[in-house]
Amino acid sequence: MSELHKFLFDGLPVRGMIVRLTDTWQEILARRASNTHTGAYAQPVAELLGEMTAAAALMQANIKFQGQLILQIFGDGPVRVAVAEARPDLSLRSTASVAGAVADDATLQDMVNAVHKGRCAITLDPADRQPGQQPYQGVVPLVDAQNRPMNSMAEVLQHYMRQSEQLETTLVLAADDKVAAGLLIQRLPTEGGGNLAGQGASAPEGISLEGDADPDEDYRRISILASSLTREELLGLDVETVLRRLFWEEKVLRFPPQAGMLGPHFRCTCSRERVIGMIRGLGETEADEIVAERGDIEVGCDFCGKQYRFDSVDVAQIFTAAGDQLPGSGTVQ
Repeated sequence: MSELHKFLFDGLPVRGMIVRLTDTWQEILARRASNTHTGAYAQPVAELLGEMTAAAALMQANIKFQGQLILQIFGDGPVRVAVAEARPDLSLRSTASVAGAVADDATLQDMVNAVHKGRCAITLDPADRQPGQQPYQGVVPLVDAQNRPMNSMAEVLQHYMRQSEQLETTLVLAADDKVAAGLLIQRLPTEGGGNLAGQGASAPEGISLEGDADPDEDYRRISILASSLTREELLGLDVETVLRRLFWEEKVLRFPPQAGMLGPHFRCTCSRERVIGMIRGLGETEADEIVAERGDIEVGCDFCGKQYRFDSVDVAQIFTAAGDQLPGSGTVQ
């Protein structure tokens, strides 16, 4: 079962989280593999998308944002765009659009940033967004300050957090065909400090930051410990073992784990009604032309693989005003 664990370091301005996506990640991969239009991801693409999905869950849980967090990476390689979405209830979905062959040993640069045009974007779309209100979005290139390409998703997101949010963050991410997992360590922002939600934060209640200790040194020490976690350990060990191995000399305050429907889980937000809205957006003339040429309109969801089909009768109903529908007719099902 997929799970999320949060923890604090007693008396230190440092917090952490570990996410392990098992059934959730396997369902995402299985839906992609069963899609006859796309087929399964190449291994490097699956690993990249798994790391992004784990990272999206960590970031959403970290900021407690009442809306959708969308993590995107896009560029000029065979992976045109990869997207991971996380909502406040920790429901997740993710997908990648691939155009071209991906070698078994392909790196992030090979897949997305071939000539340094790749970008990483994080969008926060509020659930109560008003008409005309734009979502918050931050975008960073996939190169560092010296214009050197970054070759891991963790490195990209750490750079993003430092440049866009002024938050010192350490990330360890890994994925295979069974598990997508991530460890996040973050220095607690001072009052007024920035974060993804645009609000400051202070130390949690009951955590004293007073004394002669150097908060930066505390964070650096814990960051070094976290960075020693290997891919094999993150994917293969349970959370209790990981925390014990890394932080056995620290006093770690644990919160109850989030699992099941209260933790990370797969859920797609596509619906027939949304597709109908998209067809209305095409306009009646263009929709009729598509039906005349192809026999129907078929729309597939890239996230869950569900197919929606509309024949000529369905399309006619879509563009028939509610008051003009024939008796007994209703919404297209």
